Amino acid sequence: MQLVQLPANLPAMEQHPPSDFARLRRKPQRGAYDRATIHAIIDAATLCYIGHIIDGRPVVIPTFHWRYEDRVYWHGSAASRMLRANAAGGEVCLTVTLLDAWVLARTSFNHSANYRSVLCYGRPSLVEDANEKLAAMKGFVERLFPGRWDRLRPPTAQEIKATSILSMPLTEASAKIRSGPPMDNDEDRSWPVWAGLLPVHLAGDPPIADADVVSGQEPPAMPA
Repeated sequence: MQLVQLPANLPAMEQHPPSDFARLRRKPQRGAYDRATIHAIIDAATLCYIGHIIDGRPVVIPTFHWRYEDRVYWHGSAASRMLRANAAGGEVCLTVTLLDAWVLARTSFNHSANYRSVLCYGRPSLVEDANEKLAAMKGFVERLFPGRWDRLRPPTAQEIKATSILSMPLTEASAKIRSGPPMDNDEDRSWPVWAGLLPVHLAGDPPIADADVVSGQEPPAMPA
């Protein structure tokens, strides 16, 4: 089976005008709709939340995602109720959020957070072509741990069959970003309490080797 290669660096896509549904209404100055911004936020996040309707009820599921060009992908068990519902052609909302800092002001009303978020709307489709499916699986692993796929045992035909992969175009998406210091009122700036930013980031702990790891086998770097 010939594996389709996924390039590491992709050119910026042209901007899609936001739909009326995707356009920000509250604090529209924080909105962004260009492909470069939306792609960068999606790529920086490893976890997304997918909202959809199952049996007439709203369900939001956390899952891992990855992007290739102007599509976002996610995967799961072929027996998953969520993936079966997604593959049936219903609309979903996929969102990612990155928390960058707590913003402490001099009044509780002006406390905030610096963040980057994306909302994507659309109808996902099932990846069925064998080459595309295997390439997508490689893209998922290589995005987090570059160079690891070629060192792993190749997936069996049954493992590939048991895995469903869906993709959705990023044609209806919007980003919302807050950055910068607290926005205190002029009359509050002399209030005697600390104000500013408490930056936030994810950090990994030292690796914990499996009991059967052979001496000399080094762990991969923590995903950025």
